[in-house]
Amino acid sequence: MKPLVRQLTPAVAAVVLFTVVLGLVYPLVTTGISQLLFDHRADGSLIERDGTVVGSELIGQAATAPGYFHPRPSAAGDGYDGMASSGSNLGPTNPDFLDTVAERVAVYRAENGLADQVAVPVDAVTASGSGLDPHISVANARLQAARVAEARGVGEDTVLELIDRHTTSAPLSILGDAGVNVLLLNLALDELGAG
Repeated sequence: MKPLVRQLTPAVAAVVLFTVVLGLVYPLVTTGISQLLFDHRADGSLIERDGTVVGSELIGQAATAPGYFHPRPSAAGDGYDGMASSGSNLGPTNPDFLDTVAERVAVYRAENGLADQVAVPVDAVTASGSGLDPHISVANARLQAARVAEARGVGEDTVLELIDRHTTSAPLSILGDAGVNVLLLNLALDELGAG
């Protein structure tokens, strides 16, 4: 019996030690450091207006009114459901996917008054891998500008200027393309007081 106890004692001690260090100490230290150094990000990059949280810079929201920029489609649950984050998992040659994209292209063209020869940006008609992407491409935002300006009764130049102001470059200037955070852009439109 003594050899078994002699072998189990270090194993049990290691489990207890690593549980305390990795299960309690490490998470508390990293949480404390992140709260000290990155308070806004550590709390989810939440955006507040008049003391009420209206969203996060990191998660898209549905917006369908003509006076707002529309985000890219979402395949997450009923749309932008963080509990059901996922893409559609349909391949690029899947007939259902192709039908869905064709329908979305037709709706996008109709909503934004686009001629048939105007190219529709891919992000306007396909969901991101997570289904929660808060950004759209600059091209997508610019194609929506005329609709938004008309619905809000402001000049298109004003809306295009807001797009430029809210355009962020690709991470490290090499990973991906520049984008526009839809929630931040729509909140800036609301601050104009028009519409």
